Amino acid sequence: MTHAASILILLLLAVTFLQSGYDKIKDWKGNVSWLKEHFAGTIFANQVPMSLFIILVLEILSGVLCISGIINLVTKDSTVMALYGANLSCLTLIFLLFGQRIAKDYDGARTIVIYFVPAVLAVYMLS
Repeated sequence: MTHAASILILLLLAVTFLQSGYDKIKDWKGNVSWLKEHFAGTIFANQVPMSLFIILVLEILSGVLCISGIINLVTKDSTVMALYGANLSCLTLIFLLFGQRIAKDYDGARTIVIYFVPAVLAVYMLS
């Protein structure tokens, strides 16, 4: 298997984003309520539902592209979908990082960087 490391990183990203998206859908009201408090006093204070929806879409698309990328790597030895998934994952993580920095949640921002490192590594390996 020539793409084992890429597949493992894509699997990590897919699980991360698909589970996060599922959680947002399952507990939409709880997430909106928590995030309104989290972003109170920031530029996002009045934009929480729309921002959460955008992040939800990005997470689901990232996860689906990563799964599609794994399938294409295994069945066609093609990196195109995997690279799209890794790139969108990086963009999604940057959006999440930006939000955490705006909210001055530096521990949350640090946690996002932990996911960003393997995502960038996947982009590098698949390019």
